[in-house]
Amino acid sequence: MSSSYASNYTKLITLTKQLSSYANQGSHEQALNLFRQMHSSFALPLDAHVFSLALKSCAAAFRPLLGASIHAHAFKSNFLSNPFVGSALLDMYGKCVSVSHARKLFDESPQRNAVVWNAMISHYTHCGNIKEAVELYEAMDVMPNESSFNAIIKGLVSTEDGSYKAIGFYRKMIEFRFKPTLITLLALVSACSVIGAFRLIKEIHSYAFRNLIEPHPQLKSGLVEAYGRCGSIDYVQLVFESMVDRDVVAWSSLVSAYALHGDADSALRAFREMESAKVRPDDIAFLNVLKACSHAGLADEAIGYFKRMQDGYGLRASKDHYSCLVDVLSRVGRFEEAYKVIQAMPEKPTAKTWGALLGACRNYGEVELAEIAAKELWKIEPENPANYVLLGKIYMSVGRQEEAERLRMEMRDRGVKVSPGSSWCLFKD
Repeated sequence: MSSSYASNYTKLITLTKQLSSYANQGSHEQALNLFRQMHSSFALPLDAHVFSLALKSCAAAFRPLLGASIHAHAFKSNFLSNPFVGSALLDMYGKCVSVSHARKLFDESPQRNAVVWNAMISHYTHCGNIKEAVELYEAMDVMPNESSFNAIIKGLVSTEDGSYKAIGFYRKMIEFRFKPTLITLLALVSACSVIGAFRLIKEIHSYAFRNLIEPHPQLKSGLVEAYGRCGSIDYVQLVFESMVDRDVVAWSSLVSAYALHGDADSALRAFREMESAKVRPDDIAFLNVLKACSHAGLADEAIGYFKRMQDGYGLRASKDHYSCLVDVLSRVGRFEEAYKVIQAMPEKPTAKTWGALLGACRNYGEVELAEIAAKELWKIEPENPANYVLLGKIYMSVGRQEEAERLRMEMRDRGVKVSPGSSWCLFKD
């Protein structure tokens, strides 16, 4: 081996390590500049690892043209059969071009190991195509791994009715004797929160404790939220008190747990303690404290927090914040104030906002505002029978049977039908 070749080889190894450091630390423009230098300066050919790192940085920096150029060089160097290059190419095309381009490349890949399959599955879940992700998982011709299940479970949790399916995939993951990771547990805790699967939450908590995952602050905050949704305040307090670093997510989860439990005093106290601990509340923390006020009918307190959020912390009120304020004002019969809040909204009010007003109008027999709210709801969700039924009941409660009958006929003419009642129970979790 000549001294020149040895010198170049040593320099190439050093620069590859530097490239890896840039790419893994998020310095992607520096990584791409270094790749250009390496590609143009050395007589020695670059290996597959260098190409996979450069493609990773192209995906992160959103550089599709450079990525396509690197793709061409990888093709000339016969690296497309390398699963790590293949996976990096899928990631780059999926993030910078389209999922369909990534799928075309996936279908043309000569060798597809679990890494390549997982990359394509993840692209489907990230763009919300959960059906395609599950179908691709079921078509895998190699053994899946933990990442295969994590991608599916995380994707299912984000869907409206995917919690039970996510738990089903978790059970299947255990059957394969794969160990759940932090990613798995975070997704599962979210799924359990939605359906109130208390026993499974305890199972996840115990597993995390045994495997030294439990101290992770994000998981602990998720457990506080999950236990709160199950009404288990003792466990909420146990987990929260065990936290060393309590960020805004942890405090917000505690406020939410108390609010869901109907304990507005504790929720507001927790919010004050958060401020005393010099933790700056975010928009979600304020939303949770507004929900606590709403459940307890604390209208003046809600108005105070709503103003502090904007004037004291410079946070922008979302539609959900406005809905909570309208809800609490309506609950205590302050309809004119609630209606003024709706009129002052910078964005178009949602069905939740008008629904809060309509629901409270029934309790107080407020017909005029009920009619206004119902008409707005018919524009937003014309096929929802609940809005017609609720207004009809308000008419009946004040003795206006003719209007109630007219509304029933209008429902029939528009083809709006009331769905039969149903209930569900959880046999096992």
